[in-house]
Amino acid sequence: MPANPPFLVVTDLDGTLLDHESYDARPAEPALARLQAAGIPVVLASSKTAAEMAPLRAALGLARFPAIVENGAGLLPSGAGAAEGDADYRRLRAALDDLPPALRAPFRGFADMSVPEIAALTGLPEEDAALAARRQFSEPGAWGGDESLLAAFLEELSRRGVSAREGGRFLTLSFGASKADRLAEIAQAYPGAGIIALGDAPNDREMLEAADIAVVVANPHRPPLAPLAQEGTRPVIRTEAPGPQGWNAAIHQILETRGLSSTRSRSDG
Repeated sequence: MPANPPFLVVTDLDGTLLDHESYDARPAEPALARLQAAGIPVVLASSKTAAEMAPLRAALGLARFPAIVENGAGLLPSGAGAAEGDADYRRLRAALDDLPPALRAPFRGFADMSVPEIAALTGLPEEDAALAARRQFSEPGAWGGDESLLAAFLEELSRRGVSAREGGRFLTLSFGASKADRLAEIAQAYPGAGIIALGDAPNDREMLEAADIAVVVANPHRPPLAPLAQEGTRPVIRTEAPGPQGWNAAIHQILETRGLSSTRSRSDG
């Protein structure tokens, strides 16, 4: 890998690099191979835990790069099998349980659910759902109340220093850092590299808006992401195909436009 690659790619997983339903990344493998051939780092950025991310990152051949976990609340160093400690998570759960009962009751976090419940909500096998339950920095959950009650819930959490981000399936609570914050930290190791960011959900917006090239991947399961702040001034690609198919097409388009690795893989169809 060149010491100073031209770009750094940072990508969301569920609904972006991974299929929304099957969690399959195979349609994106041709573009991933081209990025590797061009010496371009690929950083995974997800709501997934370090326990989920480490084996997935290794399976994708990306273990030499750091990964952003739990929506930016944590960082998994390159080569590491897991992050350490859960002090932030315990503090977060304490803040949540300190809310008035009427506000606390409609939110069911992963710690309030059994592993079979998490598996049913996420579509993950129970073995993988158990890894998703190993929180260290943040708490995803399902909101069962109305919008006015949600506003009060978020306001009370904000007073306790807790922020909330809407992802593909869940409302995720955490202290502080976002995917964009972690991206800024990682980018310091690649001076002069541009940033390509790919995502599909509102919790990717900050990361997408921090990029030199933003790719909004189509997700038929949610309304289109509203226009980004830089649309009209910096490149923004909105894919027609969803998930890894759209991811694959967008990366090919970017590489070809910039004269990087001009030959498509034969496996790309």
